[in-house]
Amino acid sequence: MSAPTGRITAVDTYDIRFPTSRELDGSDAMNPDPDYSAAYVVLRTEGGGPEGHGFTFTIGRGNDVQVAAVDALRDHVVGRSVAGLCADPGSLYRDLIGDSQLRWLGPEKGVMHMAIGAVVNAVWDLAARCEGKPLWRLLADADPAWLVSQIDFRYLTDALTPEEALALLSKGKQGAAGRTAELLRRGYPAYTTSPGWLGYSDEKLTRLARQAVAEGFTQIKLKVGADLDDDIRRCRAARAAVGPGIRMAVDANQRWDVGEAVAWTKALAEFDPYWIEEPTSPDDVLGHAAVRRGVHPVKVATGEHVQNRVVFKQLLQAGAVDVLQLDAARVAGVNENLAILLLAAKFGVPVCPHAGGVGLCELVQHLSMFDYVALTGTTEDRVIEYVDHLHQHFLDPVVITDGHYRAPASPGFSSAMHRASIDAYTYPHGTFWAADAASGEPGTDTEVHA
Repeated sequence: MSAPTGRITAVDTYDIRFPTSRELDGSDAMNPDPDYSAAYVVLRTEGGGPEGHGFTFTIGRGNDVQVAAVDALRDHVVGRSVAGLCADPGSLYRDLIGDSQLRWLGPEKGVMHMAIGAVVNAVWDLAARCEGKPLWRLLADADPAWLVSQIDFRYLTDALTPEEALALLSKGKQGAAGRTAELLRRGYPAYTTSPGWLGYSDEKLTRLARQAVAEGFTQIKLKVGADLDDDIRRCRAARAAVGPGIRMAVDANQRWDVGEAVAWTKALAEFDPYWIEEPTSPDDVLGHAAVRRGVHPVKVATGEHVQNRVVFKQLLQAGAVDVLQLDAARVAGVNENLAILLLAAKFGVPVCPHAGGVGLCELVQHLSMFDYVALTGTTEDRVIEYVDHLHQHFLDPVVITDGHYRAPASPGFSSAMHRASIDAYTYPHGTFWAADAASGEPGTDTEVHA
């Protein structure tokens, strides 16, 4: 590919929402009626050159707040050299997390941090497009020292130093070519949450669980935490549907106090849950450690709502998690997720990313594939979450074959949405939402209260 030229001329943002609450897709004990949404950003370049696409995920109301946070970053981005951004995405990442007035709203957490993640991920999409590679391959092919330069080690060096990170990445290069060939041949293992939404009937749960096994998945996940009797019934139905040889994880979505988490998980132990996910507040490091001690041998998994690399560091230092579930869009983008992957590798904890939502499967596959090819070198006890929702809105949607993610081949971060989907689902004036309002029928929670 030719070297990128020109400058960033615009940062376009869109409040994109889908009415998933109508079918209870995505429903769980903490979020009973989500409308899957994305604060979506497009970086435009001079002369109609390559674009960078990114987003962060929300579940309806508040997506406008998230878009406003992305808009607040615009002055840091417009006018930047495309070549400079592609050569050093970390330069923008450092400037965005270092804006002292915006940083006050975090620091490095919440809506502003997620906005930074959307912009930074768009920069990485642009860089991969300019390089002519899918992001996983751009990262896997990169010089380890350059990858280390992309990471902010402030607050991490008591657990991971730049020198240790360089050693891990240099070791990860050994045998990378063979693992790339295996990834292209077989793909990366997945598990599915599609059967397990809390609002689904037992019949639908059973049907989708059996379908998952038939499609080659070796792990499914069920939402739990609202009513113990219901959970026991649903877990019994799911275990009967998939049989004893399939892993079955359960996810409480932060519903419980620590003692309740231990007691509830033990009450489900007869169904052999593989892990209990988000058993309590994502900020409660010591609480997770106590739950882990209390529910052994059931594993403890968390991470989709962990705010930044510092909390992940503490979870690992405290021995609070068995499975680390990073999210592609909650922290400040690829740069911070590189730090989190390295922390997990240092502590020997497998990463099984959170996905689903709007486009999260498309993004996170790249991070896990890089981890396999050029960092940890293994997929043992590692799976990427898969949910069969909304992929049709993306230009380069995920492909699942025999329970595995196929490695993306198109340049970029798989983050670009179809223009028609943007035009239809931008809230509230997109063609879908305008027609919905004109119909006069009762709308979703988003429509009523947004």
